[in-house]
Amino acid sequence: MEDGEAMEDANKLTPLRDEIDKIDEKILELLNERAGVALRIAEVKREQNLEYYNPDREREIIERLTKLNKGVFPNNTLKIVFKEIFCASLSLEQPITIAYLGPQATFSHVASMRYFGSSCGFFPVNSIREVFVAVESENADFGVVPSENSTEGAITYTLDMFMDYDLKICDEMMLEIGHHLLSRTTDKTKIKRIYSMSVVTAQCRRWLERNMFDVPILDAPSSAQAASMAAQEEGSAAVGSEPAAKLYDLSFVERHIEDFRHNVTRFLIISKKCKERSDCDKTSIMFTAKDVPGSLHEVLAPFKRAKINLTKVESRPTKKRAWDYIFFVDFDGNIDDKKIQKTLAEVEKHCINMKVLGSYHRMDKPDG
Repeated sequence: MEDGEAMEDANKLTPLRDEIDKIDEKILELLNERAGVALRIAEVKREQNLEYYNPDREREIIERLTKLNKGVFPNNTLKIVFKEIFCASLSLEQPITIAYLGPQATFSHVASMRYFGSSCGFFPVNSIREVFVAVESENADFGVVPSENSTEGAITYTLDMFMDYDLKICDEMMLEIGHHLLSRTTDKTKIKRIYSMSVVTAQCRRWLERNMFDVPILDAPSSAQAASMAAQEEGSAAVGSEPAAKLYDLSFVERHIEDFRHNVTRFLIISKKCKERSDCDKTSIMFTAKDVPGSLHEVLAPFKRAKINLTKVESRPTKKRAWDYIFFVDFDGNIDDKKIQKTLAEVEKHCINMKVLGSYHRMDKPDG
């Protein structure tokens, strides 16, 4: 390129860059203006003893803005940008802490940041039980736990925790999961062992059997810890996430080794408090049916009579007596609906015990 052409191109860029600078300054000014209003709202909430964090209000804002968006800026990215704005504003009002199955770069960590924004206080723990303990003891305001996977079904350990802890489900989110084979080497023949969390291994079983049949797979507490171990050992690999690859400086031996590409995990947001109703709610309950013939039918029949849609029925052993089961049921509607209350009163007559786990906004597709 001749010097004259280069100078001409630079002259074209300069006014556009100046325009970008002016827009950025306006954005900065508006962000600070918004933060000021958020602080005034915080004062009103403090005076009226209201909750600082209101996810339904955040959802309303995002839904309104995505509908208004007629430009080229993608809505998925718009959601992420505003989640970060919400989180930064909330940290000025009243910082919140979120417990998740750590360490950094697990899918629980990704889900936590996607739901709350990355500026909140994140509290990694070593097990799903510890997430419940952190919220129960008020060391964390919220917890994020995996509930079920579209490939492998319910994550039963999470369900078991609701038997032991008196916490509420205050929301859910769906996250598309991509699993990758990560290592310090990109040569498959040099891999002598693979670290993976058991539930992750199950989601990649076909690929691993076809491509790494003779390589032992060693269990790891989380996908991020698997990546950490692979980063420290020559000839090791891990099944992990893209953030884990970046965090531990690992190469992609193979991308997307999950058996099904539309691999989605449902995460539950747990807390000690229920949230306000939304315009599209679901409710979760758990119960133990009486040990008599036809008892489960008697429990579920009121839902059919009331035309309430059951979206999930899952059973787990109570571990207190052989062949004694507890059932987890999700259905459309809010616990404050009169029809729901009437139905649950009928259901409870046929149960040894029943517990409402919470009503929360129903998410029908993955976030983002």
